Amino acid sequence: MSETFTLYKLIILYMLEKVDFPLTNGQISEFILDKGYTTYFKLQQALSEMVEARFIHEETTHNRTLYHLTEEGSETIQFFINKLSPAIRDDIDAFFKEHKYELKNDVSVKADYFPNANQEFSVRCQIIENNASLMELVLTVPSEHEAEAITNNWRQKNEEIYAFLMKNLL
Repeated sequence: MSETFTLYKLIILYMLEKVDFPLTNGQISEFILDKGYTTYFKLQQALSEMVEARFIHEETTHNRTLYHLTEEGSETIQFFINKLSPAIRDDIDAFFKEHKYELKNDVSVKADYFPNANQEFSVRCQIIENNASLMELVLTVPSEHEAEAITNNWRQKNEEIYAFLMKNLL
């Protein structure tokens, strides 16, 4: 069991090592569950243990969780890469070859909200490119319901909003 559980952790570390952006819980789950490597609950346990061991860093917003590879995680996968079969590595490589653009685009758009000092909510919407903020917009709204609506709509309409702003500001 523990050797199999270690394999799940190595798969996650290898996935994070192969990209230059964080992966969401959903993206990691999609690959691992679609391939039938393990169950959802075992995957969540593996992720939790790796966060606790500081192999990965967890970034949580209201609507999703992002995972980043830490230096310790990078060293670990480099040391144990041979424990991951070439077939599994090929599966991961093929997954990224097919989906890398969509995966990167999905995590480059962020939105979160939090209560502010005026008993309202601040909504922070971002577009990230190469680990730098390409655009950041902070809006203040009176209710949590409105803040949640903006965070959800940002994902769908960010490109349109960015194009509108660039067109009208330049």
